[in-house]
Amino acid sequence: MDTYQNKPRIKLSRTVRYGRRFIEVSFDDDTLRLPLSEEEGVQLRGGKAYLPAESFVLSEFFDRYVELAFIDYSAIRETVQKKDGKGRLPLPHGYAETLRQMRYSPHTVRAYTSYFGEFQQYFTGRNLRYVRPKEINDYMVHLIDTRKISSCQQNLRINAIKFYYEKVLGMGRQCYNLKRAKREKTLPDVLSKDEIRALLAVAETDIRMFCMFSLLYSAGLRISELISLRPDDINVSRMLIRVRQGKGRKDRYTLLSKPLIARLSHYRREYKPREWLFERHKGEPFTESIVSKKLKEAAKEAGITKRVYPHLLRHSFATHLIEQGTDLKIIKELLGHNQLKTTEMYVHIADTFKSTIRTPLDDILEINNETVKQEDSSGIR
Repeated sequence: MDTYQNKPRIKLSRTVRYGRRFIEVSFDDDTLRLPLSEEEGVQLRGGKAYLPAESFVLSEFFDRYVELAFIDYSAIRETVQKKDGKGRLPLPHGYAETLRQMRYSPHTVRAYTSYFGEFQQYFTGRNLRYVRPKEINDYMVHLIDTRKISSCQQNLRINAIKFYYEKVLGMGRQCYNLKRAKREKTLPDVLSKDEIRALLAVAETDIRMFCMFSLLYSAGLRISELISLRPDDINVSRMLIRVRQGKGRKDRYTLLSKPLIARLSHYRREYKPREWLFERHKGEPFTESIVSKKLKEAAKEAGITKRVYPHLLRHSFATHLIEQGTDLKIIKELLGHNQLKTTEMYVHIADTFKSTIRTPLDDILEINNETVKQEDSSGIR
């Protein structure tokens, strides 16, 4: 596996070409040309791509390219309303401030502000206080029909809207009724221990990535928890890792792998991290996108055909613990789940792998095979 290299850069700006408004995408690496060429309505000119401004959604563009490049969107982030009403409106007074006061995670803040911004855009010219529930539900149907948003994104958008009415305006929940989507009940995939072994074998060439991948798996960490680790969070004497302010603003302890200690010591001697356990540069932690990208590259090199992402290692950690017979309540504490019901999901995955239940077809086919053998031995045809 190659060691980390700086990502290409993308810079977004607004421009007008032949009387039509575009988002200009400047890129400094030709590897970005292919994915940009697949954007709807794109025009490519040298090291620039032009995307129609009327259909451009920053949050969706960011999701598509965040793992491929560093995106500088400062030139379009602070857009004020244009006369035609198609510019991005500033957030209502108190929205961003309340998010900060309530200590929402950076990920939630980004999602809420982006999604509520689109909600504002849809109702441009209206006083949002008087937008009726039916209109909000019709807006959701519009997104489902035109943007094919998932049930998860639908509910997150509703949360962003509810936040405005309930937390910013202080209106009661009875003031409106928004229809939520029923979440699909899916089970995550997991990697086998052999696949984990192959993945780590590829990562051997980069001690930083080896240690990060190992901790994601051996401690069941979320990617945000991994990059937030500090050097003194590794407690060798107690064989524990302290997770500070994980999901739900909770501290917890999880497992430290004994064979991993020597690798971590090697890494710390070589890179001498100070503020963060894993630093991209001095005092600057690795980003989630960098770790995700390197993990995918290692999985591909290891010949793993499953879709591999950081949280998959956490799923694998929990599943393998259950298969080893670890008590479910202990796994719940290690993962930092609020409810045992969340942890019970892994029982279904583990049972799939270790099940010894015979399917009824086994008996039918075995009886048929036995009958054929008896007929063959008696000479009956």
